[in-house]
Amino acid sequence: MLSVVALKALVVWAGILVLAIANGALRESVLIPGLGVPAALVLSGLLLSAMIIGVAYLSLPWLGIGGPFQLCVVGLGWLAFTLLFEFSFGLWQGKSWSELLEAYTFKGGNLWPVVLTTTALAPYIAAKLRGGV
Repeated sequence: MLSVVALKALVVWAGILVLAIANGALRESVLIPGLGVPAALVLSGLLLSAMIIGVAYLSLPWLGIGGPFQLCVVGLGWLAFTLLFEFSFGLWQGKSWSELLEAYTFKGGNLWPVVLTTTALAPYIAAKLRGGV
């Protein structure tokens, strides 16, 4: 059975997922046409990373966690759900493994590895920003 904290962390991750999808729509419809692919990918990655930290910062009191272990577990959980979603959705769309793994390089301004690292560290960073840990 899921604990209350795990359920809350899943709800917060779902919010992050919605923001990530909106960020992708913004990137494709506004940033790429206006800035070109490399600059749009960099800006989009930085924007999403900032949003993830912001969500973690705002949700930390509601999550009710504060110890380094709990913060790391929640961050790694968010990372695991993100990877599970990313690979499942990509495979469902018919993308090959090589296409999916290309996102994990810094090719052409892609900052997806930075976003993933931020996702894993966001609860800890948020706690630091709040004066904890």
